[in-house]
Amino acid sequence: MRYPILLLDADGTLLDFDQAEDQALRLTLERNGLSSDEETLSLYKEINHGLWTDFENGLITKQQILDRRFLELFARLGITEELPGFEVEYQLALGEGGFLLPEAHSVCRQLCDEGCRLYILTNGVEATQLSRLERSGLNPLLSGVFVSETTGYQKPQREYFEYVWSRIPGFELRKALMVGDSLNSDIRGGAGAGVDTCWYNPQGKRNDSAVRPDYEIQGLAELIDIVKEDKP
Repeated sequence: MRYPILLLDADGTLLDFDQAEDQALRLTLERNGLSSDEETLSLYKEINHGLWTDFENGLITKQQILDRRFLELFARLGITEELPGFEVEYQLALGEGGFLLPEAHSVCRQLCDEGCRLYILTNGVEATQLSRLERSGLNPLLSGVFVSETTGYQKPQREYFEYVWSRIPGFELRKALMVGDSLNSDIRGGAGAGVDTCWYNPQGKRNDSAVRPDYEIQGLAELIDIVKEDKP
């Protein structure tokens, strides 16, 4: 087997973050008597995405994301009411969203049956990510979960990946494959830490960056043939 160790991103690769985010955001807004229209959701996603990108690039901390995203949202919406518990409410609601992307469970099951060990590598809030993974039904198929909040680093930092390597029994760079939908955090991060990478690109987006994955797939089932290839 070419890759007996699979390092899998969570959101956008196995878990449907968009569905979880929409559900949690609508619920929390409505519980606080605020509008949950498409304009509000779109504005939040723009703010949140920008903050997480800054986090991945080492410009801000995770705590700054949590402290700032709803403050910025409410300021841009002209909401002056103080809602100090909003972030906590949102995280609890988000933790209930263990929605899987198509093929995720069946492909993970097949990979396990082939003898692969599956590890989740994810940026995010630990309690929220662990709750979502538990609800997704994937946990029995996983050999380990590494959330950035616990490690003190985040993808794409090399230190994050080295933290993971040191905690996977029998880890060898040449036997591992990093799989994810983000060219920056997953592919650039994995390549920079010395492992082969596979870009999950279900929408067939153009890659105009300097990042070059070893593989590119549009369906998760394509992983099965990749991991079974003989190593040259």
